[in-house]
Amino acid sequence: MGQTAYEPLFLDCNRGLRVAFTPLDLMETYMSVFELPEQLNAATVLVDAHLAAGRGAKTAILSGDETVSYRQLAENVNRVGNALCSLGVRIEQRVAILMRDCPECVYAFFGAMKIGAVPIPINTVLGAKDYEYILNDSRAHVLVVEPAFLSMIMEIRGHLNFLEHIVVGGSGNSGPLILGELMAKASPKLEPAKTTKDDAAFWLYSSGTTGYPKGTVHLHHDMIVSADAYARDTIGMTEADVSFSVAKLFFAYGLGNGLYFPMRIGGTTVLLPDRPMAEKSFEMVDRYQPTVFFGVPTSYAAMLHLAEKTDRTQLGRVRMCVSAGEPLPRPLLEKWKKRFGVDILDGIGSTEILHIYISNRPGKIRPGSTGQIVPTYEARIVDDDGKDLPPGHTGTLLIKGESVAAGYWNKHQQTKETFRGEWIDTHDKFSMDEDGFYWYAGRTDDMFKVSGLAVWPSDVEHVLQGHPAVLESGVIGVLDDDGLTKVRAYVVLKDGHPPSAELVRELQAFVKTNTAPHKYPRSILFVKDLPKTASGKIQRYKLRKAAHASKHPDGVVAHLELHA
Repeated sequence: MGQTAYEPLFLDCNRGLRVAFTPLDLMETYMSVFELPEQLNAATVLVDAHLAAGRGAKTAILSGDETVSYRQLAENVNRVGNALCSLGVRIEQRVAILMRDCPECVYAFFGAMKIGAVPIPINTVLGAKDYEYILNDSRAHVLVVEPAFLSMIMEIRGHLNFLEHIVVGGSGNSGPLILGELMAKASPKLEPAKTTKDDAAFWLYSSGTTGYPKGTVHLHHDMIVSADAYARDTIGMTEADVSFSVAKLFFAYGLGNGLYFPMRIGGTTVLLPDRPMAEKSFEMVDRYQPTVFFGVPTSYAAMLHLAEKTDRTQLGRVRMCVSAGEPLPRPLLEKWKKRFGVDILDGIGSTEILHIYISNRPGKIRPGSTGQIVPTYEARIVDDDGKDLPPGHTGTLLIKGESVAAGYWNKHQQTKETFRGEWIDTHDKFSMDEDGFYWYAGRTDDMFKVSGLAVWPSDVEHVLQGHPAVLESGVIGVLDDDGLTKVRAYVVLKDGHPPSAELVRELQAFVKTNTAPHKYPRSILFVKDLPKTASGKIQRYKLRKAAHASKHPDGVVAHLELHA
C-alpha cells in the first residue's frame, strides 16, 4: 500500500507489524503504538536490537577516520557499562559526560544507561564555574571527560562535593583513570539493568535562555516515543538515511538528530567533534554524503552566505534539511531552496519535551510558519487566564505528549511553573491558523509594546533577514530619555557590507516598508556576533542587559562585541 500525506505508516512496537491507517483512526492508533512494555531499558532498544535484526555489520557511526559498526557499538557500550560497574556505579547514580561528539561519548551515554545509571551529557563550551554548578547540582558520581577539559575540571576538583571518579577518555593517556584502559579490561557482554519505561534514563541541562540551566529528567521511553513520532512518522527517516547534525549531542535537538533518531531506525550518524562552522559543515556534506541534514537558522544563514561567496549550489546526497532552535525566517528558507533545491523543514522543540513537537513536513510546508502538530502530541493556545483561544489569536502554547520530562531536578517551584499535570507550559507565544499551522510570536518575556502596540522580536528579525546586507539580528525594546519603549536591533552584517549611517537609515526604511511602522528599529547597533545558547538561540536577555548597562543615541553606528 502506498504511503500518502494522510496515510502514514506506523510500527506497532508490540507486534512488529507495519500497517496503514486513515485519519479517523489516527489518535486511537497512536495510543496503542506507544504502549511499551513496563520493563524497558532504552539502550537495548536503541543498540542491542540491531544485532538481533541482522545489522551487526552495518555502519552505525562515522567520525573522522573512524567507522563503527552496530556490533562494535554494542560491544563498546557493554565494556563501558562494565567499567562503570567496576567503579561502584549503581542504578540511578549520575554519570556526567564532558566530551565533544565522538564514538566514546556514545559508548559512555548508552553504557551508563544500560546499567541503570543516568548519563548527563554536558555542554562543552561552558566555563569552570558552570561545570562546578552542574556537577554539584546533579551530584554526579563519575565524570567521563576528554583531555581538553581535564585541566579546567582539576582546577575546581576541590569544590566538587559529590564526584568520586574522573575518567579520561579520548586520546588521553594520563589522568586519574583512563577510559580506554578500563574498557580493555571489561567484558564485551552485559545484561541490562531491570529498569522500567518510567525510570530516569538521562538528564539534559537546559540551554539557559533565561539564566542558570536546569537539570531536566527524561525517562527510558522518551527517546523511543520521540524518534517514532517525529523522525519516522513525521519526516520519514529510514534505515537508509545518513544523518548529520550541526547541534551537538549535549543539546536535546542534537541528541535526537545525531544519536537516537538514527539508532532507532537502524541508520547511520555522522559525528563531528569540531565546531560546525559553515566550511566544516560543507566538508561533512562532501565527505560523508549525509542524506538528512539537521541545522539551526544561524547555521543555515552562515552556510548560505558562504555558498553565495563561493558559487556553491550543491548539497551532495542531502534530500532533506531540518531546522529548530529559533524560528526559520521565510527569506532564508526561500533563498536556500532556490540555491540548493532542497527544502528546510522548520519546527520547534524543547529540552523539556525532548525534541520537535510542531513541524513542517515533506510536501507540506508553509513558509514562515512552524508547521503542524506532530502526531501523538496535543497543543492548546491559551490566554493569561488559561482559557483556550480560537484560531488567529496569539496566546501561550501548552503541549501534551509522552516524551515530556518528569520535571526539573531539585527545582520544585520551577517545575510547578512549567509542568502542569499532563500539560507543559512552553512559555512560547503562538497563534494557529484555520489550517492547523502554528505561527511563532516569541518567548513570553520577549514581547514589548511600542505606542501601546505589541512588538514580537522575531517579527522584526525575520524582516531584517530579508535585507541582502544582514546575516542575523537580535531585537529588543529599550527605554528612551522619556521612559518610552523603542525598538532596538543588534545586527550582524554579511562580509562586504560595512556599517554606516546610511545603512542604518536603509535598514530602518526596509523594516517600515515590510511590516507595521511601529516595529521599525529606532536604533541599530552593528555587532560582530550575538550571544546565543549552545543550540543557536539568541539570548535576548543578554542584549537587554547590555542595553541597560550603556545608553546609545538613536541611529548610532557602533561595533560591539557581546560576550555570551
